[in-house]
Amino acid sequence: MAERILLAGCGDLGLRVAARLLVQGDEVWALRRRPPPEAVPGLRWLGADLAAPHSLGSLPPGITRVVFLPAPDARDKAAYRSLFVDGLRHLLQALDGRALRQVLLVSSSAVYGEHDGDWVDEDTPPAPPGFNGELLLEAEQWLAAQAVPSTVLRLAGLYGPGRLQLVERLRAGAQRVPRETPHWANRIHADDAAAAIVHLLRLPAPQPVYLGVDDTPLPLDELYDFIAQLVDAPLPAEGPAPTGVGSKRLGNARLRASGWAPEWPDARDGYAALLDT
Repeated sequence: MAERILLAGCGDLGLRVAARLLVQGDEVWALRRRPPPEAVPGLRWLGADLAAPHSLGSLPPGITRVVFLPAPDARDKAAYRSLFVDGLRHLLQALDGRALRQVLLVSSSAVYGEHDGDWVDEDTPPAPPGFNGELLLEAEQWLAAQAVPSTVLRLAGLYGPGRLQLVERLRAGAQRVPRETPHWANRIHADDAAAAIVHLLRLPAPQPVYLGVDDTPLPLDELYDFIAQLVDAPLPAEGPAPTGVGSKRLGNARLRASGWAPEWPDARDGYAALLDT
């Protein structure tokens, strides 16, 4: 059955979601402060600011599902609160709640803390080490308390076309990596993340929270060494673990059990295909 779906925040990941929804015959609206000049066939753009409630007065009626996946302009606490906490509240207040059947919040594995390499799943208590995780968790908790049915997808680190900053740092010899004590990395290809979002919009009775991650957690030095060798870059030197990102292995058993499977279950294969194009 075709849906009327609003993508609140529509950057690269949102466009990947939109493409899949349009193929399925859904009516798709995409909200951004500044819609891009190029047209996407079938996609209906809305120019609005989630942080400015007065700009949300012309939302289309009858939206049945919302995917909330904005990206902040700045990595600071005020920007995250304005967008993820206040912006979510502004949006739901502006929508016609009578038609709305699901809100899917794209969150992050940043809500989890340090686990010394242990396995983490949806039942692991959140303990965000940074303000970004704290505010995403606050948005999750606020949404769960609303009357509308909601789903949270906590994504691991995204990679894919156009997300090659790590590769450039490796080529420049500017990347460091911990080697003496393994620090576990968790990734998901952007196309697999988009497929997971569309999958959760179609589930008849989704659970409240899912982890979006591939099948293969990797020690950070192993992943970075592999990518460096792919691009003939020097292996990264010893350095500290990333700040604000605990070492943990994320499990995707719940999402897989619901019927989703990644096209790229191992980031090494995903990066190899990406860098071979």
